[in-house]
Amino acid sequence: MRLTAVFLSVFISAGAFAQQNDVADKIRMAMASDIRSEAEVLRDRNRMPLETLEFFGLRDDMRVMELLPGGGWYTKLLAPVLRENGVLYLSIGTNTARDRLLTQPGFDRVRIADVGTVGDSPFDFGVDDLDLVLTFRNMHNYTESARLNINAAVLDALKSGGHYGVIDHSRRHMEPTTTENERRADVVQIIKEAQAVGFILEDYSDLHYRPDDELRYEVGRATVTGNTDRFTLLFRKP
Repeated sequence: MRLTAVFLSVFISAGAFAQQNDVADKIRMAMASDIRSEAEVLRDRNRMPLETLEFFGLRDDMRVMELLPGGGWYTKLLAPVLRENGVLYLSIGTNTARDRLLTQPGFDRVRIADVGTVGDSPFDFGVDDLDLVLTFRNMHNYTESARLNINAAVLDALKSGGHYGVIDHSRRHMEPTTTENERRADVVQIIKEAQAVGFILEDYSDLHYRPDDELRYEVGRATVTGNTDRFTLLFRKP
């Protein structure tokens, strides 16, 4: 009986390890795709997409949503990984990715969950049973009430046990908003806001810790851009 249990444990662990390797290989293949510009490739060293997506637990059979995809830097990595076995949704600020990227070969299965303008009113994405929701360097764009509405909508869209990955530029805790820090976010506030709607903080990573960023200057300044300190958080829906 014990030998059988040990064998099953080893077998399951080996299967999970193999799946992780397969996903890592798919991420590397997406990183090497010709659809990525030279400027996008140059950001790999700083953004560390392989390590970041592994930390968030990405699998190729997941139902995933990316919020505020912008020009599609991460979309170009997520879509190929999920194309065969999973589903990728984009929501909030999707116009650029929809018009310029989703018309390209290989992105035909990406779905748009358009919610219009996000503000002080509650909303929902119109999808459910998601495994993972991701947003990269975006939460600072919204007021506290808008972030609470986003978090609540994410919670509703996730299945029980689903995860919510958040990355943003770091601001000093409790520092008042200025023109220098308005594109940064207070990690303590971001955590409290997610917990306020029901999320559990499961983990965090120092992948994007940058000691050279003094947290004093606007993230677009030449001395800071591309080297901002960023917090990396993983929340779970109970």
